[in-house]
Amino acid sequence: MLLAASAARAELTTYTSQSAYLAAVGTTGVDTFDDLDIEPYDTPFPRTAGDISYVATTGPGNTRAYGASDDDIDWYLSSSRRTDSITFDTFGTPIAGAGGYFWGSDIAGYTVFAPYITVTATDSTGATLTYTITDPVPTSFLGFVSDARIVSLSVATGDQLGADGYGIWPTVNNLHLSVAAVPEPGTWAMLLGGLGMLCWTARRRQNQGSSSPR
Repeated sequence: MLLAASAARAELTTYTSQSAYLAAVGTTGVDTFDDLDIEPYDTPFPRTAGDISYVATTGPGNTRAYGASDDDIDWYLSSSRRTDSITFDTFGTPIAGAGGYFWGSDIAGYTVFAPYITVTATDSTGATLTYTITDPVPTSFLGFVSDARIVSLSVATGDQLGADGYGIWPTVNNLHLSVAAVPEPGTWAMLLGGLGMLCWTARRRQNQGSSSPR
């Protein structure tokens, strides 16, 4: 009963501060994408963020991903078509938190102004939350934390054009995957209250049993 009540209250929370996100989660692995280059990568694309394995997929128009960079040193992950999204899922370890830096780049892989970018997280209860980052830049962090388990994270720029009239490609860097969320004080209170109720019920039944005539 306690587990069922906890699942019913599961929800997704967003964090726009990396420090606040890290304070809300447990062990976190980060994929920097610095092993990429400006070349196509067929997806589904197996990757790791620290010790956590996952799969990156682009589509639905083209299933190839590309490396992108502004300086050929710090590399990012981008899609092959600007209208395609990038999705991260098939996590090798159950995760409660996922996030990273999300913004737009041009066809050559260079950072470009984007009016907005959307990031969507879905958890194991079926809850889905989409957050829109306005005027995103390479330091625009967004993280999701679920009381349950996150099963996918996707980013898209839609069919929008930049100020120069050219397309904008979804771009990701420093993908964060976190194994377990740290329970909020309210969650601890709910758990302790539920355990207290179970103990009280068990004791009451025991007392009733001992006082029954034989």
